Amino acid sequence: MDQGPTGPGRPNKPPGQVERGIGAWEWNLVCSSGKLKEMAQSIFMAGILIGGLVLGELSDRFGRKPILTCSYLLLAASGSGTAFSPTLSFYIVFRFLTGFSISGIVLSTVILNVEWVPTWMRAISSTAFGYCYTTGQFILSGLAYAIPQWRWLQLTVSVPYFIFSLLSWWIPESIRWMVLNGRFSKALKTLQHVAAFNGKKEEGEKLSLEELKFNLQKDISLAKIKYGTTDLFRIPILRHMTLCLSLAWFSTGFAYYSLAMGVEEFGVNLYILQIIFGGVDIPAKFITILSISYLGRHITQAIVLLLAGGAILALIFVPSDMQILRTALAVFGKGCLSGSFSCLFLYTSELYPTVVRQTGMGINNLWARVGSMLAPLVKITGEVKPFIPNVIYGTMALLGGSAAFFLPETLNRPLPETIEDVQNWRHQGKKRKQEPEAEKASQRIPLKPCESGRDPS
Repeated sequence: MDQGPTGPGRPNKPPGQVERGIGAWEWNLVCSSGKLKEMAQSIFMAGILIGGLVLGELSDRFGRKPILTCSYLLLAASGSGTAFSPTLSFYIVFRFLTGFSISGIVLSTVILNVEWVPTWMRAISSTAFGYCYTTGQFILSGLAYAIPQWRWLQLTVSVPYFIFSLLSWWIPESIRWMVLNGRFSKALKTLQHVAAFNGKKEEGEKLSLEELKFNLQKDISLAKIKYGTTDLFRIPILRHMTLCLSLAWFSTGFAYYSLAMGVEEFGVNLYILQIIFGGVDIPAKFITILSISYLGRHITQAIVLLLAGGAILALIFVPSDMQILRTALAVFGKGCLSGSFSCLFLYTSELYPTVVRQTGMGINNLWARVGSMLAPLVKITGEVKPFIPNVIYGTMALLGGSAAFFLPETLNRPLPETIEDVQNWRHQGKKRKQEPEAEKASQRIPLKPCESGRDPS
């Protein structure tokens, strides 16, 4: 492949070095220009951030399925365009569009999962989606080893999304979205097709428009009450949850990408380390699901972030020549942060009531993208002192874990429909705390002596 011109001020690529980066030698991204690589990564994260804002709104307006299909198509086109980028400027533009489209795919998939899968299956299905991400890491490591040229690798992982955009047409649209937008006939037909696919054709044929409207009457009435982003900060109980969750989401995205993007710093074979980084997600997410199912959501969320922060800070005190120990700490921290993401998606959707659930998910997911966008820029501070980035990453993870302790527990509780439901949670929690205190206080009341000459009864 073309390695770019050489000459004064443009160093030659070292003999025998295989090009596996984004054209570091091809576009002279070395020495002082090496910071442009971090900037390119931040712009990719900015695309994810803006995509979440724009495509989330479009998903509510035009439906989940069209946005999913268009996002697949945009990812295929922008990814293929990245492979043929003639300059760094074109590369950055295509990477922004790639991040933009990825956000649409993730958002639409999560929403469809929540709106189609039964409540008792949501934790399992969320974990299954997380394992798909892990599987992708394994596949990418193998492809990167087999295809050393970054342009061909980029093209190889982008072209399949043209096929995925076609396959997405067979995914059913959200019934709740169709009902809330007055498309009752289409919603009924979709339900009947799904019933037939599940081997319950007779039950599907018995459904009627009146029965559908009756079963979703509460959702229809709730949709008439309009809440916006400002309500998350105007209403005290929502403001409290939003601030704590935002810090947890930000610190998770911030610390996660600090480890994911720094794999080359641990001195271990890059491909093997990528496989290890992907493999740790398997036990990490499994343990997380067990923990949130038995210990609770906010305890699990706090523990995984505190452990991740401790692992990142511990890297400061481990010498660079102790590669195995540094790698073990990084892998442990990455596993905790993967578990944090799994917990946050479920926990956030359970904390917010139905009337603001989508808005709350969007705002908190935005903070995770802000964190992932800032993570590459913080690495530049390592030029002042090498330990500064890990101090910042680890401290933020500790703060996010501490914030989780101030959130209410949702284990074995029904999903809140209205803001009043969330406020009742708070009152019930206070009542439970006050009852044992009142009982103890009653036990401390001293017995009064009976007055002489008076009947004790």
